[in-house]
Amino acid sequence: MESITLFFTGALLAAGIYWFLCVLGPAERKGKRAVDLSGGSISAEKVQDNYKQYWSFFRRPKEIETADKVPDFVDTFYNLVTDIYEWGWGQSFHFSPHIPGKSHRDATRLHEEMAVDLIQVKPGQKILDVGCGVGGPMRAIASHSRANVVGITINEYQVNRARLHNKKAGLDALCEVVCGNFLQMPFDDNSFDGAYSIEATCHAPKLEEVYAEIYRVLKPGSMYVSYEWVTTEKFKPEDDEHVEVIQGIERGDALPGLRAYVDIAETAKKVGFEIVKEKDLAAPPAEPWWSRLKMGRLAYWRNHVVVQILSAVGVAPKGTVDVHEMLFKTADYLTRGGETGIFSPMHMILCRKPESS
Repeated sequence: MESITLFFTGALLAAGIYWFLCVLGPAERKGKRAVDLSGGSISAEKVQDNYKQYWSFFRRPKEIETADKVPDFVDTFYNLVTDIYEWGWGQSFHFSPHIPGKSHRDATRLHEEMAVDLIQVKPGQKILDVGCGVGGPMRAIASHSRANVVGITINEYQVNRARLHNKKAGLDALCEVVCGNFLQMPFDDNSFDGAYSIEATCHAPKLEEVYAEIYRVLKPGSMYVSYEWVTTEKFKPEDDEHVEVIQGIERGDALPGLRAYVDIAETAKKVGFEIVKEKDLAAPPAEPWWSRLKMGRLAYWRNHVVVQILSAVGVAPKGTVDVHEMLFKTADYLTRGGETGIFSPMHMILCRKPESS
């Protein structure tokens, strides 16, 4: 009898550990599991060193202003965080307004579908996803619009993840992913029927450069929509707390520098775009986009315990705990930015390339 009791106790304990490590926590059941956390394209033994190199970037602020340094810096960041994002957040690496009665996943999907509705593309047309990540928005947009979506990301690991997800979703015929720098895109002039970027061009050292590239590859008369990360009219550069929050967001999200909301339309016009519409989708009466971060605090601590265990036993690379802790601190800065109203991750701008260009 004692042996049977011990057997069932051991089985329950094993099942509980498996549930805690592999089931509890993942935002996407078809995404990453905790036991599969890695450093992306970085070998496991170099994750901790790369994390230290990433953090040291901010101790040399002059390099942040050097365009040729930023792409490698952003690539390193996404090697470090992609698996953690997929495991704890999902396959869409962005925010969306909270919608009462809707799940986070549904709110995210609707936010993505709105982007392609705004640029008014037709089934079969070819559109560009600028900074596609692992392709969550791409798949939602392709399913919704039946357009052919070409995504570009600088991170090779994300390319492989996106292609895997596209195939699993049965959307690889509509979704193509290219590894490249969106400041120098490997596409012909006037080759896309529309374009969108969802919280991605914030990584560009100079917004004008990426907007000029998007303008180049769009067909005349086509539209482009972007959800931009910005400081709002409430941000006061003389307020030390405001500066701390914005710098915390920049450090934790691989940003060479947040732009002011007033700069977005001016930059788009400078490269030749006509402005069709501009609106901060995070502004009231929109429901708080940061509520998901606040509600996820318990999940963070649970996941942090998992990451510490996996790192201690050698399943997760050394440095994963540091990366996870950095992302939690960043979530706090993002929440403070949302609550004070000094930061928005979804300042929407809708542009058109003139017919005559």
